[in-house]
Amino acid sequence: MSEARAVTNFSGNAVATVIIGKWVGELDQARARVVLSGGDPFDEATMLDDTEPPPLAEHPAHPAHPARPEVAAQPTRFDRRLDPAGFRSPEQPGRREDMYDRPYDLGRSEDGYPVRIRARGNQVLSTPMINRGTAFTLEEREALGLTGLLPGSVSTIDGQLRRVYAQYLRQPDDLAKNVYLVHLRERNEVLFYRLLTERIEEMLPIVYTPTVGRAIERFSHEYRRPRGVYLSVDRLQDVETALRNYGLGPDDVDLLVATDSEGILGIGDQGVGGIDIAIGKLAVYTAAAGIHPRRVIPVVLDMGTDNLALLNDEMYLGNRHTRVRGQRYDELIDAYVTAATRLFPNAMLHWEDFGASNARRILNRYADQVCTFNDDMQGTAAVVLAAAFAAVRAAGQRMRDQRVVIHGAGTAGLGIADMLRDAMVREGLPVEEAGRRFYALGRNGLLTEGQTARMYDFQLPYARPAGEVAGWSTAADGGAGLADVVANVRPTMLIGTSTQAGAFGEAIVKDMAAHVERPIIMPLSNPTSKAEALPEDLIRWTDGRALVATGSPFPPVEHEGRTYRIAQANNALVFPGLGLGVTVSRAHRISDRLIAAAADAVARLSDATAPGAPLLPPVEDLRTVSAAVGIAVAIAAQDEGLAQAAVDDPVQQVYQAMWRPEYPSFEPI
Repeated sequence: MSEARAVTNFSGNAVATVIIGKWVGELDQARARVVLSGGDPFDEATMLDDTEPPPLAEHPAHPAHPARPEVAAQPTRFDRRLDPAGFRSPEQPGRREDMYDRPYDLGRSEDGYPVRIRARGNQVLSTPMINRGTAFTLEEREALGLTGLLPGSVSTIDGQLRRVYAQYLRQPDDLAKNVYLVHLRERNEVLFYRLLTERIEEMLPIVYTPTVGRAIERFSHEYRRPRGVYLSVDRLQDVETALRNYGLGPDDVDLLVATDSEGILGIGDQGVGGIDIAIGKLAVYTAAAGIHPRRVIPVVLDMGTDNLALLNDEMYLGNRHTRVRGQRYDELIDAYVTAATRLFPNAMLHWEDFGASNARRILNRYADQVCTFNDDMQGTAAVVLAAAFAAVRAAGQRMRDQRVVIHGAGTAGLGIADMLRDAMVREGLPVEEAGRRFYALGRNGLLTEGQTARMYDFQLPYARPAGEVAGWSTAADGGAGLADVVANVRPTMLIGTSTQAGAFGEAIVKDMAAHVERPIIMPLSNPTSKAEALPEDLIRWTDGRALVATGSPFPPVEHEGRTYRIAQANNALVFPGLGLGVTVSRAHRISDRLIAAAADAVARLSDATAPGAPLLPPVEDLRTVSAAVGIAVAIAAQDEGLAQAAVDDPVQQVYQAMWRPEYPSFEPI
């Protein structure tokens, strides 16, 4: 653990600044409050230039525009030779810079990501990755044509960070804070990520779940500036062109996050607005694991929407028809996978917030073909597996001896079951016997063989024999409910993914605790209002014996003079480090063993054997956790023969791979 911590305990200054300009766009009250509550609208940290025209070469009429046939026909691969600073030679054919001049080139070296800047004047200030605002020294201002375009004083980076954090705190509610941070990222990415990295526990709920869900619902009304790639089921022929137009080459992309927006954060089908969930996810990858923000691509797969409110909203920006399914749906998915893997052969494809009917099906189809990962299934399962590892160790037991009840037999719940079952098998339990350790409940109670006609394919392996239940004593006629299952099975582990608030009632929990010394109970449903139980109740009903992990954050619980810190089973403890390890090793597949290695690394960062200790490390340690996970995943990829890059010094390789949000060295060109 000390090596892993050494990887990410970085020192260094905070970073900052913002661009000069006027704030325009389609803003509602939440956006207006960003200015109104922040004071002077011309303060350097509240200004936004949304009207800066694109580079001339991005105009469709320009001869270097990528849509023109004579340019599009050029080869896309290029000579991979690098100069000493990690930049590709400008004469190499097919490089996207041959199509139009970028404001800057991003290099790669052992010391980080040096930058060569060809932009001058206001274009520097309107390019978030290179803008430093008042932190540009007088010499830098002269070299970049900024003399007279900034106030005369040169700010320190720490001072800029204090300024923007103070403005963040003045926002009146969480949505306004989300809006403020979006603006900050659009002005200066280094500042945004430095602020987010240093205050990750505080800001994670703002940039990601739950606040981002409200921003997604308002996407079409608040749209101002495109970010990401928008792929339409109505234009399959444009898929590869769209990915090319993002402007990155084969070696420039580590990660793509794609969503079809059908199952967004418990708020369901959100159509094209789902792009914000991909953007939010990538922000966590960067803040937690140091995946460079210019080496990722957010993608929305616009299949239409069944959300009638969106279809009837004249402002809606997505495909205005009901959601496409079946063959046409699969054709867009296949076109995306084919184009993405051809254009970016080293990138990991991350699937996010797909509906239950497609999530597992897509993962199963491509898992053995490309480097792909579904966070809702595998990420959730991995962090729960980490909590289970820690709980079993604290209880002095083995995973193979557990009896597991899962209340909520959807993709997340049974993804957890799959991961726990595989862990039992690795401990020597035969596959069939391991499967018999699980009892899954859906809408109609316990899954049994008599219900198979109404089940998804992924539920079938967990259907119990009808004869087994026939001998049970149940509280009512019909299927066995949760209380019946707990009474008859006497589980050691109870996991909730049902979104049924209060499902783990006092009688059920006390019944379980009467037969188990250290009951492992995980009410994982989000948000808090949908949690199956509250930690305070679980601790009280079991007299402090329960080992608890939750899906939402909860404060510590005081009971009988002891403080119990509650572990949050947050996917962010796993997926950033997994992506980091895959990037370092260039793994060409993500196997179950890689995910198990990630889970074990997380579990080992918390000692749950101490009374009141949490099962998982806190979110505030996310950089350290991600580094440890990245190291474990890279080593596992090497051991399993999945690594395409040598992993001979994993600690150093992970350290070097983690981008740190600080101003890079640069050279004007």
